[in-house]
Amino acid sequence: MTETKRGAVGALLIHGLGGTQYDLGLMHKVLKRAGIDTHALTLPGHGGAPEDLLSVNAEDWVEAVRAKYLELRPLYPTLHVIGMCMGALLAIEVVKREHHRNGSLVALAPPVFIDGWSTPWYRALRYLVYKLPPLARRMKVEEAEPYGIKNELVRSIVKAKFERNDNFHYRWVPLYCIQQVDRLRGWVKQNLADIHCPTLIMHAREDELTSLHSADFLAAQIGAANTRLVVLENSYHMICVDNDRELVAQNVLEHFGLDPALAKPRRRTAAVETAEASGADE
Repeated sequence: MTETKRGAVGALLIHGLGGTQYDLGLMHKVLKRAGIDTHALTLPGHGGAPEDLLSVNAEDWVEAVRAKYLELRPLYPTLHVIGMCMGALLAIEVVKREHHRNGSLVALAPPVFIDGWSTPWYRALRYLVYKLPPLARRMKVEEAEPYGIKNELVRSIVKAKFERNDNFHYRWVPLYCIQQVDRLRGWVKQNLADIHCPTLIMHAREDELTSLHSADFLAAQIGAANTRLVVLENSYHMICVDNDRELVAQNVLEHFGLDPALAKPRRRTAAVETAEASGADE
């Protein structure tokens, strides 16, 4: 029998589409510094090659997160669920389905709507391609500049990692995979009033993938009495590694009732911290 970690606090961190825990920057390290046990999972179809995504669907992602959540829930009196990008959608959906109450929900840059400033005008045409499954499986959606990052130094580090084919993020995903994200987005929009745990939503005003409409929608629809929306003014989509990364960590700690000063790097230069946040130290 697994023994509950009495008095301990845990956090489940969920990465985004095509990504890894690099999506969350220094969040694991900051939370550990604050005394929180952090846990992660590699979503189905991730950690290998983009083609691996062709064998999974939205149900697989939800079930993987749900299984990890159910594994951790008996271990901690307080368990927080934190997700970035698609991971935020998965966090919302699992918290909703499991009627989570013994901790908080943190949704970082949740793409409830794909309507950011860099998305092409013809984005709605993808729904026509979905009707041709073989084509949707062959078509690729490439990662391109600005890679969700406003900070030029971090962007250059990420670009170099892509050029070296480092295994930190897929360079492309199949359009079929975007279809699965669209299905997940549809689920997330439903029954948000069933969420009653304290909720923090953080979103960049200049997010190139998903506009503030996503954050505003969630803030208005989630049923939790304690729902807080923080708008960031100096980042694009990847808020955990961009200019506002420290502000993100501070707000997460404050939401958990912890000292936000713990988010500040200890005896590190800005360049070293930036490199670590983008995974350049691996």
